[in-house]
Amino acid sequence: MTFTLTPPRTEASGPADLLDADFYAFQHLLTDAEQRALTEIRAFLDAKVRPYADDLWERAESPRHLVARIAELGLYANAFPETRRFENSAVFRGWVAMELSRADPSIATFIGVHSGLAMTSIAVGGSDEQKAEWLPKLAAGELVAAFGLTEPGHGSDTARGLETTAERRVRSDGTAEWVLNGSKRWIGNGAFADLVVIWARDLADDQVKGFLVRTPAVGFAATKIERKQSLRGVENADIVLENVVVAEADRLQRIEGFRDLAVVLRLTRADVAWQALGVGVGAYEAALAYAKARIQFGKPIASFQLVQEKLAVALSNITASIALSVRVSQMQDEGIQADHHSAMAKAFVSARVRETVALCREICGGNGIQLGGQDQLGAGIPAGYGIARYFADAEAVYTFEGTYDMNTLIVGRAITGIAAFV
Repeated sequence: MTFTLTPPRTEASGPADLLDADFYAFQHLLTDAEQRALTEIRAFLDAKVRPYADDLWERAESPRHLVARIAELGLYANAFPETRRFENSAVFRGWVAMELSRADPSIATFIGVHSGLAMTSIAVGGSDEQKAEWLPKLAAGELVAAFGLTEPGHGSDTARGLETTAERRVRSDGTAEWVLNGSKRWIGNGAFADLVVIWARDLADDQVKGFLVRTPAVGFAATKIERKQSLRGVENADIVLENVVVAEADRLQRIEGFRDLAVVLRLTRADVAWQALGVGVGAYEAALAYAKARIQFGKPIASFQLVQEKLAVALSNITASIALSVRVSQMQDEGIQADHHSAMAKAFVSARVRETVALCREICGGNGIQLGGQDQLGAGIPAGYGIARYFADAEAVYTFEGTYDMNTLIVGRAITGIAAFV
């Protein structure tokens, strides 16, 4: 059965304007329908997200109040035939991820965990019945989902070292169920999620399997991770599972091992490249605006050669990153995207973003270490235009969904045919 949400709203009458950072006009690759949807999404982000991002970041709070509006825009749903508002491309979905991160990397991560990781796990690994039950609810924002893979002792080596266990047992009435034991760390949305996709190793066959854990569940405990200095608007959690019982009906029926989980990671890793790109775009826009407004020695600092050189390098990084991200998404639509393609995109873009946000922070000088919203220049210029948030958030994006080192080794294996992970 196919579920359809409300059709696209019609008040977006034309295509969105090109961004200053879209130097080669890549946005023109989107269809008219995609550009109309982008106009509406960008208007929402400019009105409801960007003005409040610094405050949420400082308070370390996720934008829970926006869950329903995000659903109305189709931002949870566009990737899935069961729920998407209109036919769209992977390039469009990547561009939307970039726009989200451009406004606020934390909200991009919030949505990426919910739809990119959790919903994709169900779409890839769930039975037809599971997809029909869960995808519409998650797309409509009725529930918030999380994705539980990383563990306190296992990040890069999860494929081999996953310690959370699942044991199948049969009750006296013949009903099968599973008992989960273990712990998870850095679980985005985990502090308040209604549904958590937990990955565990089956004690019987030593294969990784996926389970839909409804919260609160007996034996399930989630504790918010405090004192973060990156992506503070994402409420990550430490999760402990002590004899958590999950019905057989809540085991992802099409997941038989880590190879199936890798499909989910390949798809979402490309999205994270787009998210990383958005961090760079947001920082570049802020630095450009600042450079034009900041007066030193009687003229805007944008007129200085060294500032222009920094802006040119930042924009070159962004342009190359857009090109790489676009092609990976096109390959996804063509059905030829492989793990190493996604890995190269994520590694390259996240590395370039690190350089980009550093250059942009440098342009803003001392004002670049403060969140925006406070006029320190006496001319209505917010301090640093929020550069500090992008600068800090780039570090988390550089690390999650596979570290730079691990992703480059995936590419290296594809180049040489030799695995060099250990």
